[in-house]
Amino acid sequence: MSGKTILCVEDQLEHMARLTYMLEGIGYEVMPASNAEQAIDLLANQPVDGVLLEYNLTDAAGTALRAQLKAIRPDIPVLLFEGIGAQTPLMLRFFDAYLRNPESAEHELGDLEL
Repeated sequence: MSGKTILCVEDQLEHMARLTYMLEGIGYEVMPASNAEQAIDLLANQPVDGVLLEYNLTDAAGTALRAQLKAIRPDIPVLLFEGIGAQTPLMLRFFDAYLRNPESAEHELGDLEL
């Protein structure tokens, strides 16, 4: 178990269920948010180790919400994604590897901003 909590921001219930299942399967606690307001409130008031953020939310653009989240917690890694599909397991493995060892990831990837 990783002992880490992921704030998962996704407005489609079936996608949230799939992401939650996959993240819990690799040892994360998932804190779901279905809109920008919930995401901001949870990040401001709960311990969170990383954020998975859907790019196309119904109530907010992912890039604008990412900026708001980073203003609250600049140290928190935020990974924007678009949709669920064949790439999702790879995306989650990448995020997991980063959260487990950010120094190594930064060394390997250079100045990549999450």
